Amino acid sequence: AGATGVGHAPVLSWGPGDYAASHEVYFGADEDTVRNATAASPEYKGTKALGDESYDAGELAWHTTYYWRVDEVNSTNPDSPWVGSVWSFTTADFLAVDDFESYNDIDPPDDASNRVFDAWIDGFGTTTNGALVGNDLPPYADQTVVHGGNQSMPYVYDTVNKISEATLTLVDTRDWTAEGVAELSLWFRGHPASTGSFAEGLVGTYTITGSGTDIWDAADEFHFAYKALTGVGSIVAKVQSVDNTNNWAKAGVMIRQSLEPGSVHATMVVTPAQGVSFQRRMTADNASSDTTTGGIEAPYWVKIERDLSGNFTASSSADGTTWAVQGSPENIQMGSEVYIGLAVTSHDAAATCQAVFTDVTTTGNVSPQWANQDIGILSNDAEPLYVAISNTGLRVGGGSPAVVVHDDPAAAQIDTWTEWIIPLQSFADQGIALTNVDNITIGLGSADGPTATGGSGKMFFDDIRLYRPR
Repeated sequence: AGATGVGHAPVLSWGPGDYAASHEVYFGADEDTVRNATAASPEYKGTKALGDESYDAGELAWHTTYYWRVDEVNSTNPDSPWVGSVWSFTTADFLAVDDFESYNDIDPPDDASNRVFDAWIDGFGTTTNGALVGNDLPPYADQTVVHGGNQSMPYVYDTVNKISEATLTLVDTRDWTAEGVAELSLWFRGHPASTGSFAEGLVGTYTITGSGTDIWDAADEFHFAYKALTGVGSIVAKVQSVDNTNNWAKAGVMIRQSLEPGSVHATMVVTPAQGVSFQRRMTADNASSDTTTGGIEAPYWVKIERDLSGNFTASSSADGTTWAVQGSPENIQMGSEVYIGLAVTSHDAAATCQAVFTDVTTTGNVSPQWANQDIGILSNDAEPLYVAISNTGLRVGGGSPAVVVHDDPAAAQIDTWTEWIIPLQSFADQGIALTNVDNITIGLGSADGPTATGGSGKMFFDDIRLYRPR
């Protein structure tokens, strides 16, 4: 089977054969006819010179399968012509607004540059628009989280006291009445809400919930309640309980260089069924190692200490008085300023683990206030998703936009590819002339303007299309 969803004016291309001096092209809508066609047949489209291995098929019918063949010709070779195989493709049953496949990683001033964030104008360099599309480094379009084809558009939003919008000015697909189209379709995917939390109860009791695959390997996923430590210091805590979301769920004390998933760290944890473990990452974004003692479970005390030379000592205790050093001290190079606190991972990205800590104490130059966040776990704040189109100018500061908001106010937290179908009449009813649409905007947050109670997260968009009624 050949390619499907091909545009309605394709240019076919091929590589030349080893002995070819020219090419004879055959093209039509019937497979057998194309296979048996000769230079006298209507399917014969002419000769192409060596070095010109392409054929413009012109404007083709909607949702139709076509067939083509290229024979290689060399009049000086007795084996000529070499009859080619029959290839096929099927044209799309939609008009493509943007499938994100044409964007590349070529930077200006190269004329071939076509970066996704140069087409979709976002909030880069502004303080009033919190949208940023594309990746900071190549590949600029995402090539991992895709709906169709090989690329999608990553979209980071921040709607706290700002809008979050990205706008594409249309070049080809401006007539949204052509071919009887009546629906706008776009596919999107977000991230779920964070399940991580940190709460301080009476008499120094701390309850933390966290998900995540693990604190292990080259990158961590967990919830971290932390303070800042400068220089030498330590942290002690009694892990009163830790949910058994996995035998290797973890709750304990940690010192780490940064809040990045691959940061170096030293951690002493209690697990539901694997005992206590001194776990560490000696080099950023590299493998982890551990020293584990089985047969121990919560409630149990754990401690991490850092000395002036950068040696980290991990210990555990049944009573908080008599301590057993776990393995040997490890020299882990970190800067003077680090993060020190309490860590919880469920060791199961689909589960949430709760752990309770008491008797938490620190030594050294430690900041007074707790902060907490997920580390390495992608999550989105619930924000409305909307699409706006306009007949002229950018939506912000110009044009006469028509806006349609997704029915789900927490659409940003839908973590599977989801098609959003919008009747084009919804835009027409707001005064848009569908015969000449100038631009399309994708926005998160309030379509009416900034609010102080916004949120942030990351979305992916793909396959923006126009369909006939389905």
